[in-house]
Amino acid sequence: MRRTVVINVVGLTSKLLGPPMPRLSEWAKDACMAPIRPAFPAVTCTAQADYLTGRRPETHGIVGNGWYHAEECEVRFWRQSNRLVQGPKIWEAARAADPSFTCANLFWWFNMYSTADYSVTPRPMYPADGRKLPDIYTTPPALRLDLQSKLGTFPLFHFWGPMASIRSTQWIAEAAMQVEERFRPTLTLIYLPHLDYNLQRLGPGNPMIEPDLRAVDEVCGDLIRHYEARGVEAIVLSEYGLTDVSRPVHVNRALRKHGLIAVREELGREQLDPGASAAFAVADHQVAHVYVNDRARLSEVRGLLEKTAGVEAVMDKNQQAACGLSHPRSGDLVAVSAPDAWFTYYYWLDDARAPDFARTVEIHRKPGYDPVELFLDPQLSLPKAAVAWRLLKRKLGFRTLLDVIGLDASLVKGSHGRVPDSAMDWPVAITRRKPLLGGRNLESTDVYGLVWKHLAAE
Repeated sequence: MRRTVVINVVGLTSKLLGPPMPRLSEWAKDACMAPIRPAFPAVTCTAQADYLTGRRPETHGIVGNGWYHAEECEVRFWRQSNRLVQGPKIWEAARAADPSFTCANLFWWFNMYSTADYSVTPRPMYPADGRKLPDIYTTPPALRLDLQSKLGTFPLFHFWGPMASIRSTQWIAEAAMQVEERFRPTLTLIYLPHLDYNLQRLGPGNPMIEPDLRAVDEVCGDLIRHYEARGVEAIVLSEYGLTDVSRPVHVNRALRKHGLIAVREELGREQLDPGASAAFAVADHQVAHVYVNDRARLSEVRGLLEKTAGVEAVMDKNQQAACGLSHPRSGDLVAVSAPDAWFTYYYWLDDARAPDFARTVEIHRKPGYDPVELFLDPQLSLPKAAVAWRLLKRKLGFRTLLDVIGLDASLVKGSHGRVPDSAMDWPVAITRRKPLLGGRNLESTDVYGLVWKHLAAE
């Protein structure tokens, strides 16, 4: 099979590709680019599962970045076991066709306990004293120490949170090149997250994103040069495009005001109690899975959602089936926001009673996605000093909450999840093997076939 690298530049669209990205633009001159009608929901985990299985959520089961686990009555986001993806992945099919085939997965999600030959993914350590220490999980296990001895500890706090920056993307790219030098995989998958940060903070229409475009362009240029020099052909693609937003929609607060949400008070703060709630929403950017435990109130919940400002559509299971989303993990109803809106997970009605994790970067405990984690609380008079002081106390052995995230959802200016109205805001696929695209738009599930044809091309 022909050796191939797939470089996933999160957030890249044809609208963004231009003068601020000179190296990628120059490479694309001799290539063919096609818009990809994004996965639905147009979020990381669903998009990647579509790409790697060639199937939709109704089959592979990845209905979002997180969902309600009904048997445990818990909402869980950002799980990492590859066994959650129901269905064969492209590397499994390729290995069956060619036993010499190997695959390296650099930071695409669901990357633990995978059948890929080589994998690298973030996996912090959580000591019992409450600390969160940067680390990675790798296959083979020895690769973990090898990479971090050469490149330094993975910069986890630059991968997500208010400090998110180009540093994590650079580390991933350097790790990918190390894996290439050592193992020479047939297929390499590389995830470059950098654009996602300021596209959410500022919105894609803000000219202040140009430095971010230039920064990720430099990384892409280095990767393409490195791989092509070794006879590896490149596909550059993205998972989704972001659009400008101006209003958060607090869908759980709307449900709570009508007596549908149950909470448990703990130390004066409120914890969502999904198992006891008649209905609740798992917010994920511009899409929310709404689980209705009290089936007698299903029509009431739907009517309430349809009347909520900022909600464009509410889909039942039949409507979900029409777009390939109906699965036991998906909501009884799925709400889709208006183009200029997005959904928060907030369920409390008084900020003083928000759970303690609401003001921290806590992607696993929050019952929904929270882009406000990208911002330091603007109400902190000296935010960097506040972070430094809390970190110092942790180093001295004190159990201190790193509560430096605000609760002002209006800070967020870019989002994704719904299918954008304009194809200019869709993700793209770029390859120098022009006949493989055929001058047409792709479906998200077509990416599987594009990669397969790349591998098999004579």
